[in-house]
Amino acid sequence: MDVVTRFAPSPTGMLHIGGARTALFNYLFAKHNNGKFLLRIEDTDRERSTPEATAAILEGMDWLGLTPDEPPVMQFERASRHAEVAEEMIRRGTAFRCYATQEELQARRDLGEEKRKAAKAEGISDEEKASLLEEAHALLAPYRSPWRDGAPPPSPDAPYTVRLRAPESGERILEDGVQGTVRIQADELDDLILLRADGTPTYMLAVVVDDHDMGITHIIRGDDHLRNAFRQIPIYEAMGWDVPFMAHVPMIHGADGAKLSKRHGALSTLAYREMGYLPEAMRAYLLRIGWSHGDQEIFTDEEAVAAFDVSGINRAPGRLDLDKLGQVNSHFLRLASDERLFDLLKPYWEAEAPIGDAESRLRAALPHMKDRGTTLPELAQAFSFLLAKRPLEMNKKARKAVRGEGLDRLRSLRDELQQLSDWTAEQISVTIASYCTAQGLSMGQIGPPLRAALTGGLPAPDIAPVLEWLGRDEALGRIEDQLAPENAPGA
Repeated sequence: MDVVTRFAPSPTGMLHIGGARTALFNYLFAKHNNGKFLLRIEDTDRERSTPEATAAILEGMDWLGLTPDEPPVMQFERASRHAEVAEEMIRRGTAFRCYATQEELQARRDLGEEKRKAAKAEGISDEEKASLLEEAHALLAPYRSPWRDGAPPPSPDAPYTVRLRAPESGERILEDGVQGTVRIQADELDDLILLRADGTPTYMLAVVVDDHDMGITHIIRGDDHLRNAFRQIPIYEAMGWDVPFMAHVPMIHGADGAKLSKRHGALSTLAYREMGYLPEAMRAYLLRIGWSHGDQEIFTDEEAVAAFDVSGINRAPGRLDLDKLGQVNSHFLRLASDERLFDLLKPYWEAEAPIGDAESRLRAALPHMKDRGTTLPELAQAFSFLLAKRPLEMNKKARKAVRGEGLDRLRSLRDELQQLSDWTAEQISVTIASYCTAQGLSMGQIGPPLRAALTGGLPAPDIAPVLEWLGRDEALGRIEDQLAPENAPGA
């Protein structure tokens, strides 16, 4: 059997992190089995579906690298096919026209609630209470239409819905790929509506028809759809179609174990892009929320495809941990190519002004600075000392370091550095060490004024590489700025 999976979001909001994980699981399962991964936009809810949400879903999928193997299917465009199947089910006798109106059904529910409330009243006998509760249960039970057995319409032109003939009785069993064996009783299912009174198909019908027509063999989705599975399987059976393998994945919770919300970081997928996370880091992190394979923590795309299987999905809810996401992102920042990372960081560097002649300094430092941030903006900030404009704005600690003896030592070291013909970190380090030895100084005595002159007090790595990355002219120029007469004490 050729494996075909799908991700089927509703465009009523952004692609959130739970949906992104569902898409990833479907994508990986298909690729692991040399199958196809498809995308369907379930836009049957015309009031809540928006083009903006559809565009955001497609953009989020594209950013994550979860490219479907065929163009996306738009569910609403297939409404006539859904209605066609409903009519076929009527011909088969597995669906029927129901003439109950919304008002009648609401009155039935209201009466059931009244009887349930009446059963709680004081002063009634146990027999009366039991009778009221029995009547309430019957009225509030899943609806079985009186027209399911072919009763005639109340009038020739009476409006109707099309309903599925729900299974009569007995136990309904689902062998779920994650949840295991799940059982319910048939009388828990209603005669669900397939076509509304205006002829439009319902979500339940559309999903099944689309999954069948798209050749879906495996459905991997959130466990909030577990109940839907029992309502949808009878539609497959009514049409004589094969029922796909189903796996219902537990939801993602916050780090505190509570249902995921915005306070936990339950943001749209694209928000994580704006926060500076890499798509490969998001894939690797989402994979490990509720799925495991041995003791391995971080997977490359190739490793994930090779290892992924539904059997590795846990029954317990996964937990969103942004600290862990930061660690995973740091890992992939270090693995990113220099050219790609430069292009990703450049917009942050140029947020205030073009980088200009600082580009060479940034490129020289980048291979050695990849471990200095967990997100792109944090990493970009670590390069601030290379972007600083002369004369540098000095913080309080830096100003203190370039006074008195510190300034004298900086001046004499400047003279030594000017003699260097090979401006490399190695030679610079040798020169500074030789200077300290000759002057009887420790690095702790020359380091602070030199670092202050070069960075203005901004965080920076070891001083010799900093000098190399700045380049001879920029580095000596920054030192010279601090030695200028106007910067001397009392000037």
